[in-house]
Amino acid sequence: MAKRKSDLDTVDLELTRQRAPWLQRIAASPKGMVATAHFKATEAAQGILAKGGNAIDAAVCGAFTLGVCEPAASGLGGQTMALFYNAETRKTIAFDGSSRAPHRVPPGELRKKELLRGHKATTVPSTPAVLAYMLQTYGTMSLSEVMKPVIELAEKGYKVTELQHALMQRELKHLEACTASKFFLKNGRSYKIGAVFKQPVLAKTLQRIAEFGVEDFYQGEIAKDIHDDMVKNGGFIRDDDLAQIPWPIERKPISCRFRGNKVLTFGEPGAGRTLVQMLNVAGKFSSEYFNPDTPKGALLLSEIIRRANLDRQDRPFDPNFYPQVQGKRMLTEEYADLVAKQIKKRLKKNKGDDTTHLSVMDSSGNVVSLTQSIERVYGSFEASPKLGFLYNNYMSAFEYKDITHPNYLRPAAVPWASVAPTIVFKGRMPWLAIGSPGSERIAPAILQVLMRLQYQSPYDAVASPRLHCSIKGKVSLEASRMRDDIPRLLNKYGFSIDPRNAYSFYLGCVQLVMHDRKEFIGVADPRRDGSAGGP
Repeated sequence: MAKRKSDLDTVDLELTRQRAPWLQRIAASPKGMVATAHFKATEAAQGILAKGGNAIDAAVCGAFTLGVCEPAASGLGGQTMALFYNAETRKTIAFDGSSRAPHRVPPGELRKKELLRGHKATTVPSTPAVLAYMLQTYGTMSLSEVMKPVIELAEKGYKVTELQHALMQRELKHLEACTASKFFLKNGRSYKIGAVFKQPVLAKTLQRIAEFGVEDFYQGEIAKDIHDDMVKNGGFIRDDDLAQIPWPIERKPISCRFRGNKVLTFGEPGAGRTLVQMLNVAGKFSSEYFNPDTPKGALLLSEIIRRANLDRQDRPFDPNFYPQVQGKRMLTEEYADLVAKQIKKRLKKNKGDDTTHLSVMDSSGNVVSLTQSIERVYGSFEASPKLGFLYNNYMSAFEYKDITHPNYLRPAAVPWASVAPTIVFKGRMPWLAIGSPGSERIAPAILQVLMRLQYQSPYDAVASPRLHCSIKGKVSLEASRMRDDIPRLLNKYGFSIDPRNAYSFYLGCVQLVMHDRKEFIGVADPRRDGSAGGP
């Protein structure tokens, strides 16, 4: 068994439990499909589709619900990014919902380690603004309609899962030390598995948003409560930060072709560039290297993942300037050829977070792939006693050394993001919506599922063992589910091995929705508490 790590950088939980057999991990329906990282969010979004709502309505409901039933991963205090295919216009839009550093941040005076937890760790939340904008602009239902099941879940509660109990236990000392303890601990202890977890304070906050609009979060009573809480506890956010509502920016997705299909994914400030490079390079190799379950396939994956992440780190761009950049090298086939040749040459040598995702398709052809987060598990570990949601800790996601870096910590700066919500097209029609949480493991998780879909069923492609390679060459892999000659070959080529248990929490959680032969198929990754379902 792999040793449990306490370092929050790993956001790791090695689960030895049996996967919940009662969850609907795979589903089919002729009228649409939802897949989310928690079964309660899937149920809520399904209900919206069943009432005639479109994919945006269902996605917004599901996203708000995830903040209730998966609060350690996302919520009102975080940020949201999404990709949306509009069946009416046949256009795909990327919603850039980046959060922002508060204006009172002192550049150059703070260190990353100081901002992992506490009120100072928090950027201006964007999730409420992004979800409201998506709904108002492209949805068909009112905010109060889509939030009704969300508020009801917060009031009535839900049963704590084994995963959630384990996360509470793992982070117990940090929860005890911060204001989140009021909401996430019971008499100073973690909630037991199966205990009903109710959030009446959060329910009142959600009810206020539903009644008075999202503007209340940024310019009304909720904003006043956030301002007062930050002043009291030494945070940087103030009412003037919130008053500039962080509405999302509509951006053009970036694209590539993979095995004959067009892939559209999220560009800057997300990690779509990384995914595109990975897919372009992978496409340069023959089928003998294409199976991740073989030593050659695992070796190729490790090389591709490491190189693409290194290239992204070396080529940061301001998302507002990126569309004007000439010769976007990471996206070109010519650069993919060069990288593939370098990797092939190396292979011939014999050498001794947290985040959540949902995907939705409706019967009209609209598609949403949405990723949202409060950054690490439990974010800043802080929550206003009057509001009930966790603040994010995105202040830890900035650059702290290079003042020329677009993500350097300065007032109103945007943090690094690793999200890559993705839509794949067969011909002119959307075929697949996919995404994952997992910080730098997001693009590799999506890559591996897309590779496996060439020869595996949708469920097997999602559930099969995964690996990830860091820039420094450390390969994290679900060792007990892989051939024992895979780590041996990786060692031989100079990689270090980081064994993870089966269905590792660390290696992402893919939510996949597919439209195939007039039927919608959904798959929820068995690595968390998700489910799939249609109306």
